[in-house]
Amino acid sequence: MGEQPIYTTRAHVFQIDPTTKKNWVPASKQAVTVSYFYDSTRNSYRIISVDGSKVIINSTITPNMTFTKTSQKFGQWADSRANTVFGLGFASEQQLAKFSEKFQEVKEAAKLARDKSQDTVETLSNHSQQESGRETPTTNQASSINGTDDEKISHVDPEAAVLQTENEHLKSAVEQSNTNAKKWETELQTLRENNARLVDALQESSANVESWKKQLGVCKEESDALREKIAELEAQCNEADQDKQKNSQMSVRVQELQTELQEKEQELENLRKQAEIIPQLMAECESITAKLQTAETRNKELEDRIEGLQLDIDESQQKQGNMKGELKKFMDMLDGKIDELHEFRQGLSKLGVDN
Repeated sequence: MGEQPIYTTRAHVFQIDPTTKKNWVPASKQAVTVSYFYDSTRNSYRIISVDGSKVIINSTITPNMTFTKTSQKFGQWADSRANTVFGLGFASEQQLAKFSEKFQEVKEAAKLARDKSQDTVETLSNHSQQESGRETPTTNQASSINGTDDEKISHVDPEAAVLQTENEHLKSAVEQSNTNAKKWETELQTLRENNARLVDALQESSANVESWKKQLGVCKEESDALREKIAELEAQCNEADQDKQKNSQMSVRVQELQTELQEKEQELENLRKQAEIIPQLMAECESITAKLQTAETRNKELEDRIEGLQLDIDESQQKQGNMKGELKKFMDMLDGKIDELHEFRQGLSKLGVDN
């Protein structure tokens, strides 16, 4: 059947910077498909991701690998064979948790496959040893049964024919056993070499794990430092927001001052225009001053005439007062005469009544 996908998701792929071993380098410009594959022929598991025509992840999972969650949506694992660290950024925490669970399942399956392979190697080794031990007595038995050529010639009977047939079968079995033994020895040697390679890879992986643990400690320290720096930057951002608010207020104030300045400039322009007509106004002012002086002179003359007229009026009023006094005296005298005349009339009327 070959390799078949057993789980697929989407994530942003990153690789550790091979130079600094600290910074992440994006391996994809956008979220790409990341899949677990199972190879039934080799009984192995791989994580594969392809961006267009470029393979950006080809990591065979071993029992020594560990998937680490470094944040709520980011995880990573080290691949000693590829000599790199892969990082995946997911869109949600659920996707990260599912991928981590699948990684653990595949890791356990790879461990079971390795243990089964080791058991098979041990079984083949024991079987090869047993076959090698059986080879010598079988050969001796065949020689004793067959005998020499002279005995064959002198004893040709049905039993000898049966023995000869069995001898042929035994020879074929021995030859087949020898062939199988050589084959098992070759496979055993191959398995031993593979086992040695696996041991070397395991030791290298262990060394890489220690190295990655140290790097993880350094990354955690850098993460703490970055968090502190982020807190400082947030405080600076808050101050910047306050400064921005102050700047906006200052901008409003500046606009107001600019408006006032424009008004003042307009007033200054008006004053300049008025200053241009100042000589004309000065001439008019001098003319008005001359007229005013003339008017003052005339006013002085009129005041003098008014004073003369006031004196005449005073004299006339005084005369009028005198005339009023005399007229009052005359009126008093007239009233007296009228009273006397009235009394005289009354006397005459009494005399007429008496007569």
